[in-house]
Amino acid sequence: MSTILITGATSGLGRYVAFELVRSGHLVLAHGRDPDRTRDLVEELRAEGAAEGFVADLASLTRVRELGARVAEAHPELGVLINNAGVGAGSPGSGREVSADGHELRLAVNYLAPVALTRALLPVLRANPPARVVNVGSLGQEPVDPDDPEFTRGYDGFPAYCRSKFALAAHTFALAGELADTGVAVNVLHPATFMDTTMVREGGVTPWTTVADGAPGVLALATEDRGTGHFYDGTRRARAHEETYDPKTRARLAQITEDLLTDGWGQRP
Repeated sequence: MSTILITGATSGLGRYVAFELVRSGHLVLAHGRDPDRTRDLVEELRAEGAAEGFVADLASLTRVRELGARVAEAHPELGVLINNAGVGAGSPGSGREVSADGHELRLAVNYLAPVALTRALLPVLRANPPARVVNVGSLGQEPVDPDDPEFTRGYDGFPAYCRSKFALAAHTFALAGELADTGVAVNVLHPATFMDTTMVREGGVTPWTTVADGAPGVLALATEDRGTGHFYDGTRRARAHEETYDPKTRARLAQITEDLLTDGWGQRP
């Protein structure tokens, strides 16, 4: 059985997946933003199996890196990272929000945080092959504007969300290539469409599916050999936005990412 870190575990899909993994005998490291909710979740999980809690605000890159350092120190046996936490499109008509570092909030939490956390934990994951990184993405994808990656012009929450998920998919494929033959598989998936979550309801959308519908794809990528560098729609192999496969697009995104991650930090993470 594996030691598995899942971000955004206190509600929605993350919570459901955490319970499924604990019941299957895995040690679940449950991340949450709120200390009380995280503590309560861990108490519930421990009634079913083994779990520990980790608290961090993923809207702060400093907190993300600290989370990675804490997990790596406490659990050098970590074998799976599920980057599940995310920010949705927001309520209809809501304006542009920024993270603690001043980045557009959806890009920060849905993309920069998973990138930074994965980098922080890669040494541990590489030491425990076969290891896996599962990025929870979306079929909703829209290319990042290289001239305005922070979406300062003509902002809208839903396209901002789609841009962050495009970036996550493109990054997944690039990272999988970099980690080929290391024993670390990296995949991204669309779990299900408009699940019954706070994120979806906040966006004014009537849910189409349940978190139980979205869980099988995440669980399969976390616990089974499903290859690497792939996009899944649920449990089925699928295609992400075509531009995520373009080397030039990936190269531009990689440079943008480095610039954003080092802004205010002063060094590469």
